[in-house]
Amino acid sequence: MDPTIRDQHEAAEAEWLTAWLAGPKRTRWTSLPPQVGDAAPDVELPDASGQVRRLSQWWRVGPVHLIFLRHFGCSCLSERWNLLCSELVAITEAGAATVAVAQGEPERTAEVAARRGYPFPILCDPDRRAYEVFGLLEGTPSQVLHDFPWRPDDRESVEKGFAPRRGTERAVVDDPWQLPGEFIIAPGGRIALAHRYQYCEDFPPQTVLLSAIAAARV
Repeated sequence: MDPTIRDQHEAAEAEWLTAWLAGPKRTRWTSLPPQVGDAAPDVELPDASGQVRRLSQWWRVGPVHLIFLRHFGCSCLSERWNLLCSELVAITEAGAATVAVAQGEPERTAEVAARRGYPFPILCDPDRRAYEVFGLLEGTPSQVLHDFPWRPDDRESVEKGFAPRRGTERAVVDDPWQLPGEFIIAPGGRIALAHRYQYCEDFPPQTVLLSAIAAARV
């Protein structure tokens, strides 16, 4: 493994552990998040090559399907990618460009994207600044873990349940509590759909995405 990516991965594992032991913190909005009909935040982030990009460069061209990802080791992200593989053609044919936002740094994100074959641009948000401005909260244990008996400072469960995942595709990294979301943004930057996941597998139906894309084109 490239030394830079190795160091980033180790730091992301340490970040995950600290956040896991402490529990979620940002579970409530302090002000209303951007809603349907509002202007989408035109965030500026590096892509996986390190080039700084603005979201508006895509919505100037047409509708955007903007997807905020779970952390790279999450099984829910794997499930979402499996579904997207069969949905991306229809989304593209409907006229929308899919753009993702991930929690990794450019180098680590590029390595994961290449290995998994993600075909869309990925913007890198390790500080989760864009997640926050789009109104994506951290989930509670019941939203993220369901029936897992989470307790604060429970290192024993980490060693039993998560240590075996180190060095695998499911290695736990970044923020364990960050919920994902998917947005359809109309040409010009108006939000046509704001789907903020209420739990990890709260994937929006393809019919809802396609309907929002059609409405965004009007």
